[in-house]
Amino acid sequence: MSEECQEPGPEGPQGRSPGSGGHSEASGSGKCPPPTTPTTWSLPRWRAYVAAAVLCYTNLLNYMNWFIIAGVLLDVQKFFQISDRSAGLLQTVFTGCLLLSAPVFGYLGDRHSRKITLSLGILLWSGAGLSSSFISPRYSWLFFLSRGVVGTGTASYSTIAPTILGDLFLGDQRTRVLAIFYIFIPVGSGLGYVLGSAVKTLTGNWHWALRIMPCLEAVALILLITLVPDPPRGAAEKQREVAMGGPRSSWCEDVRYLGRNWSFVWSTLGVTAMAFVTGALGFWAPKFLFEARVVHGLQLPCFQQPCDSKDSLIFGTVTVVTGIIGVFLGAEASRRYKKVNPRAEPLICASSLLAAAPCLYLALILAPTTLLASYVFLALGELLLSCNWAVVADILLSVVAPRCRGTAEALQITVGHILGDAGSPYLIGLVSSALRARHPDSYLQRFLSLQQSFLCCTFAIALGGGCFLLAALNLERDQAQAQQPGTGTPGSKDVDSRNTERQSLLSHTGAARQDS
Repeated sequence: MSEECQEPGPEGPQGRSPGSGGHSEASGSGKCPPPTTPTTWSLPRWRAYVAAAVLCYTNLLNYMNWFIIAGVLLDVQKFFQISDRSAGLLQTVFTGCLLLSAPVFGYLGDRHSRKITLSLGILLWSGAGLSSSFISPRYSWLFFLSRGVVGTGTASYSTIAPTILGDLFLGDQRTRVLAIFYIFIPVGSGLGYVLGSAVKTLTGNWHWALRIMPCLEAVALILLITLVPDPPRGAAEKQREVAMGGPRSSWCEDVRYLGRNWSFVWSTLGVTAMAFVTGALGFWAPKFLFEARVVHGLQLPCFQQPCDSKDSLIFGTVTVVTGIIGVFLGAEASRRYKKVNPRAEPLICASSLLAAAPCLYLALILAPTTLLASYVFLALGELLLSCNWAVVADILLSVVAPRCRGTAEALQITVGHILGDAGSPYLIGLVSSALRARHPDSYLQRFLSLQQSFLCCTFAIALGGGCFLLAALNLERDQAQAQQPGTGTPGSKDVDSRNTERQSLLSHTGAARQDS
């Protein structure tokens, strides 16, 4: 009797329903404790939306930090006397440190307080950003190091914040909230250019752009501590018992589970292609546009600081506008198309990337002849790229079990940066410097070298579209597996088979006792 009480089936001890007397008999013997029901976690809707607003504001600051240096890149190069190759390495150090620390934050986010981890990350990146504004031109290596520390801090936010939103919202609400959250990738990137160039214009010193950001980040830290909860993992899917109870899988087991999740694998490679292109564009596009205007005779070359920042302002404005429109268009198209095609999300990502490739190619090719057409196609390319930011996050949350989402975000960020924007700015700068070295130096050759080095981005973005097409083939199967209780836990298949055997044994035992 005691063995049966220790391992009851889903219908109660002895294979009977709780109301048929089996439970009362067990309770009377004093050997079986009454079943406990897990406490349901809940949060008022208005609190969830306030938390989402705070996370969106902090995400804005996060991506402003990514590209604030790109907005004053010419001044940074003049101040530290660094070449295009070294300038590209500056962004590579940033993203390299980000990708190395993302798995650590993903591991912590799946197992410890996400709120504390986010707070420490904000303190780290704001402190490093502020200190970097006081570095002497003799210590350029220290400036490189400080950008790496900023990248380490931002890794915590990029990895963990989307998982909190995934545990606060579900279905169409999650799609809309993620759309707003990911709007701040292009908006923050664009405002990084705008803030850097505007502050430099007002103060005559680009360093002040790095000194204003910590003030805004201090506000974000206070709001995060006071207004953002740390919901149980899987709370939105009503899987608190699965996420909080049961055995905790190891990091290696999580990685093996994700490696078998082909929707996650192919969508991660698609995101990598996006990161390669956006990283290269985000860092070099303002200088490319500046060199184009010099070639057209619309702008004098930059001989000393401060350099003309008009191109950073234009590109930043284009990035903000196309980012807002693109993210909303992508999210709304996904929400509507999912009703008629369950594979809508990766198909939308694939089509937008395949359409963005020729737009980017035309923007590069037409720049020497007609600058206006180059701006138009560049804006169209950015618009199509922006359609994907919220959709790819929704894909990850739908195909990955709740308990592994922090690790999944970390792996996607790591792979995306290793093969994507960690190397693309440096690669573009390296190719540009190599092409310039083969020809006599001139302003036209500087422009053509940068233009030709950009062409590899068109091939990368087309490959990304193909990866999303492959993700669509596996989407429905992986979504169904992610919704099964116990997915991603150690030995989940063995646990399920043992539970089936126990239920069968208990039912046979109950039938035998009734016959006797």
